[in-house]
Amino acid sequence: MKLSLSPLLSDILISIYVVVTLFLRIQFEYNNYAISAGYSLVIGLCCVAFLWSLIKLKVLNPNWFGLFNPKPKKS
Repeated sequence: MKLSLSPLLSDILISIYVVVTLFLRIQFEYNNYAISAGYSLVIGLCCVAFLWSLIKLKVLNPNWFGLFNPKPKKS
């Protein structure tokens, strides 16, 4: 059985994930950890790669909150 989330739940989880990762990166840059902007970019790329892989594996099925109209399939 393959795990696949609904489009609305996927959109909500992606939004929460993006906000949390941005918050953590900002906290790491400006608090006592004092990591450089380059390390922050690497961490961001890793987070995006993880999210991209979940979408490619069809675990997350984003609908982008209905902003983009899906292309009709040609028969």
